[in-house]
Amino acid sequence: MKELFVKGMTYGWNTSRGAYRTKEAIDSLQKLKETGSEWIALSFFALQDTYCSTDIQFDYSHTMTDRDIQFAVEQAKKLGLKVCLKPVVNCRDGIWRARIGFPEEATDKWEKWFRSYQSFLIHYAELATELECEMFCIGCEMIQTEGQTAYWRQLIEQIRAIYHGPIIYNANHGKEDGVEWFDAVDIIGTSAYYPVAKTPGDSVGNMVQEWQKIAIKLEKLHQTFHKPILFMEIGCRSAFGCATMPWDFEHKDLPFSEEEQANFYESVFQVFWNKPWFAGFFWWDWKAKLYPKEEAKKDLDFDIYGKKAENIVKKWYSKHNITTHQ
Repeated sequence: MKELFVKGMTYGWNTSRGAYRTKEAIDSLQKLKETGSEWIALSFFALQDTYCSTDIQFDYSHTMTDRDIQFAVEQAKKLGLKVCLKPVVNCRDGIWRARIGFPEEATDKWEKWFRSYQSFLIHYAELATELECEMFCIGCEMIQTEGQTAYWRQLIEQIRAIYHGPIIYNANHGKEDGVEWFDAVDIIGTSAYYPVAKTPGDSVGNMVQEWQKIAIKLEKLHQTFHKPILFMEIGCRSAFGCATMPWDFEHKDLPFSEEEQANFYESVFQVFWNKPWFAGFFWWDWKAKLYPKEEAKKDLDFDIYGKKAENIVKKWYSKHNITTHQ
């Protein structure tokens, strides 16, 4: 695989049909481009009823239509952005997708689920090919399914018959070693929500020390599979204490702190920017409809628009990266 370094953002998550095709979404994408980003991960979801359902539904009251996706990809490309298409499966009952799975002995259920998931992914692999998306993500944080190595290998083989660009799988932080079939993808992805702060309001320097330990583990993963590693998701809310739990989206009572978010961003860039095995970032996340810029200091979410972290992204994304993948 040729050299790759992604300066990216996740765009448009958790919106409903039609949301990509609005003036607000077009404006948001333009502002995303202004951060220096060169890529977006266009991420959307379909639903299965529970973690133990075997049927993934194309329910267009929730799932983006192909027309929505085509519009968003075309708008991104007009701005010179590259696109990783990232279809995700969630559970209607709110259980985290990492729990999707069945007892090892329930072979009929595993077969049914993978048949449904294959159908789901092939649809979007075809769309990614038609729309000339530069990357395709085949799954996100599906921890309980990852041990089904034979099914995953078969699925990847079928995807490659349709989509000929680079394929990535999005593991979860701390669970990357559980994926035996990483040799079958082109890029190892992970949701890098590592809790690098030991206390709320921790310093960049302390976070850097923690990231350096994590980098050693991730480099070993690279050495095992000889694949570049990319942070398919990474981010931290602008709320005090969130760098101790960067995955958190629930504690809305925490006080606003753009410094905490900014320190998290800065520490990540400092450690990983020029690692020769590292392939870049899709920061989480950039919404299709932004808040007014004057409200940035009240926003407690992952967004960086109008916050200190946005300036950090602009600073680093304006730099040249010397990464060469072995």
